[in-house]
Amino acid sequence: MNEPLVSVVTPFYNCAPYLAQCIESVLGQSYSQFEFILSDNCSTDGSQEIAHSYAQRDQRIRFIRQPRFLSQVQHYNRALAEISADSAYCKMVQADDLILPGCLQAMVKVFEQSKSIGLVSSYDLKGNTLRGSGFPFGSSFLAGKDMARLFLKRGVYVFGSPSTVMYSSSLVRAQNPFFREGLLHEDTEKCMEILEHWDFGFVHQVLSFLRTDNESISSAVRTYQPQLLDTYIIVKRYASTFLGPAEASDVKRESRRKYYSALAEEALQLRGPRFWRYHREGLKTINETVDFSYLGMLVTGKLLWMACNPGTMFVWAFARVRRVAQLARVMRSRRSK
Repeated sequence: MNEPLVSVVTPFYNCAPYLAQCIESVLGQSYSQFEFILSDNCSTDGSQEIAHSYAQRDQRIRFIRQPRFLSQVQHYNRALAEISADSAYCKMVQADDLILPGCLQAMVKVFEQSKSIGLVSSYDLKGNTLRGSGFPFGSSFLAGKDMARLFLKRGVYVFGSPSTVMYSSSLVRAQNPFFREGLLHEDTEKCMEILEHWDFGFVHQVLSFLRTDNESISSAVRTYQPQLLDTYIIVKRYASTFLGPAEASDVKRESRRKYYSALAEEALQLRGPRFWRYHREGLKTINETVDFSYLGMLVTGKLLWMACNPGTMFVWAFARVRRVAQLARVMRSRRSK
């Protein structure tokens, strides 16, 4: 029986310390029927030479160098547009991530259960954190709308990152650009779009490893509560699509409460302008801005609670004094250089 062709796509830019390991993780797959597209976004650190050397040694690799520098999402879309017309499934592997040897084989096996599946995911390991828990054990298939409801109502997040999931190639070819530009988390929103019309598959294994010790666009905002903001945006945008009116209203209200309660905690940590700018930019994608009146009410409530619990207030005040002292030392160090 002929195995279906998988298009593996790795867009990269200046990631020489990690690229070879990423490429090796793809070439070491137990599933061999794949094409491997390496797309260089005008790298200047030797990444191009690494990719080109691998392409010369393995005929499954197609190396592409973009003629001009693109934004990250533009580059992802340009690279995805290169997949073969014959491929059945498409797997992105970001250049600083890895996939485990059985990744492609396990995901293809789940896809082959039904032609109605448009998206397959699995557990992933982000640094030392296991992600993707909550999917019904013993099952590898769920109706797309049921998976969306599981996320919206119970917070079961199984979409990971672009390196975690596999798409039906027909969906990638049908929409160019594949990812919508101008969104905060375009990959999560793409998953929700797919679930509206297609079913979902899941592999109960860790199949990808995502680095957290590298410098990247995502690492720069890692402490800004990106998952918190992502969840709030997705609930606001998609609750009415997958839930009834009353249920959607309840889920939106609870999501707002959780989001602003967490923001209030961050406000008490004396978060700086970059944190708030990040959240303002994210909320702008759903035509909202930070509701500082509501936030202020929650902050006041938390301060009153701490005032009634002197031990907690002391710990908080001590932490704030330490933080201010640390910031002062950093500023003095910068001025002395």
